Amino acid sequence: RENTRERSGMGVNSTILKTMPQDLLEVQVVTILLALLICGVGIAGNIMVVLVVLRTKHMRTPTNCYLVSLAIADLIVLLAAGLPNISEVVASWVYGYAGCLCITYLQYLGINVSSCSITAFTIERYIAICHSIKAQFICTVSRAKKIIACVWIFTSLYCIMWFFLVDTNETIYANGVVVKCGYRVSRNLYMPIYFLDFTLFYVIPLILATVLYGLIARILFMNPLPTNPHDRAGNDSIHQGRANNTIKMSCKSSKGAMSSRKQVTKMLAVVVILFALLWMPYRTLVVVNSLMDPPYLNTWFLLFCRMCIYLNSAINPIIYNLMSQKFRAAFKKLCKCKKQRQEKETKYTLPVYYSVMKDSSHESPDHDVTEQEDINGYPVPSKKVNFTGKCSDTNTRFSVA
Repeated sequence: RENTRERSGMGVNSTILKTMPQDLLEVQVVTILLALLICGVGIAGNIMVVLVVLRTKHMRTPTNCYLVSLAIADLIVLLAAGLPNISEVVASWVYGYAGCLCITYLQYLGINVSSCSITAFTIERYIAICHSIKAQFICTVSRAKKIIACVWIFTSLYCIMWFFLVDTNETIYANGVVVKCGYRVSRNLYMPIYFLDFTLFYVIPLILATVLYGLIARILFMNPLPTNPHDRAGNDSIHQGRANNTIKMSCKSSKGAMSSRKQVTKMLAVVVILFALLWMPYRTLVVVNSLMDPPYLNTWFLLFCRMCIYLNSAINPIIYNLMSQKFRAAFKKLCKCKKQRQEKETKYTLPVYYSVMKDSSHESPDHDVTEQEDINGYPVPSKKVNFTGKCSDTNTRFSVA
C-alpha cells in the first residue's frame, strides 16, 4: 500500500508540476542588445544635459530647469526599468522583496515626473510667448525651481501607494522555482489605478499641450514682424541716418529673439510629440488589457512597448543636440573641456609676451600701439605710448613722453 501511495503521489505531482517556461533565444538576444544600447545612450545623454545646465551659467533658464527635471526623471526610468529588465529576461527576479517595492516605486516616480515636467515647460513656454510682460515676473529660475520641487513632492507622495500594491510571487515548476515581482492582489482591482494614471499623466498633459502649442503657434507663425519698420522714421529729421541704424539694429535683435523662440518652441513641441507617440503603445495595451480577459500578452508586442518607453527616456538629449544650437555648443564644450582649457591658457599668456616684444623692438612705429585682439577676440581701444631715448648700455632704459 505504501508503495502504491508513493507511486500515485509521484504520478499526481508529475501531472501538476510543469516545466519552467523560458523566453525564446531570439527574444532574449534582442531584448538585451536593445536595452543595453538604448539605456547606455540615454543614461550618458541625460547626465550630459544635467551637467551642461548646472555648469554653464547662460544655460540656467527656466525652460532648461524643467529639462533638467525631465532628464533626472528619464535617468530614473532607465535605471529602474531598463536595466532590471535585462536581468529579468535571463533569469527570474533577483532583487528580492525590498527591490521589488523600491524599483516599482522608482519606475512610476520617473514616469510621472517626466509627464509633469513636460506639462510644466509647456505652460512656461505659453506664458513666455503669449504673455511676455507677465513672463518677466512669472517665468523666473527661482519660480521654476519651486515648481519642480512641488512636482517631485507631489509625485513622490502619489507613488507611495505602489509600496502596498506589489509583491514577489514564487511559482514552483518541475525543474526549478521562478520568482516574479508582480501584483499583490487580483489584476482586475488595479483598473481604477491604471485609468487614473492614464488620465492624470497622459491624457490631460497631451490635451493641455495641444491647446497651448496651438496658441503659441498662432503668436509665433501667424503674426510676423513688420518687414520694413524703419520706413516709419521721418525723412526730414537730421538724425535720420542714426535713427534708421538704430531701428535696423532693433529689428535684427527682435528677429533674432523671435527666431530663437521659434527654435526652442519647435524643439519642445518635438519632445511632446515623441512623448505622445512612444507612450501610446503601452498606454493602449494597459487600457485594452483592463477590459479583456484573458489579457493580450504577446511577447514581441510587450518587448516593443518596453523599448518605446526606454527610447522615450533616451531620445530627448539627441533632440536637444539636433535642434538647439546652444545645447549643441554646450555638449561640444563639455566633451572638449580639457582641450579648451589648454587653449585658453595659451591664448591668455602668449599674446602678452608678443605684445611686449613688439613694443620694445622699435622696428616700426606701428608697433607702438598694443592691441589685445588676440586675447579677447576683438580689438580693444588703447592709448598710444611713445618710447623715447636711446640705449646707453645693455640695461635698456625708456622715458615715456
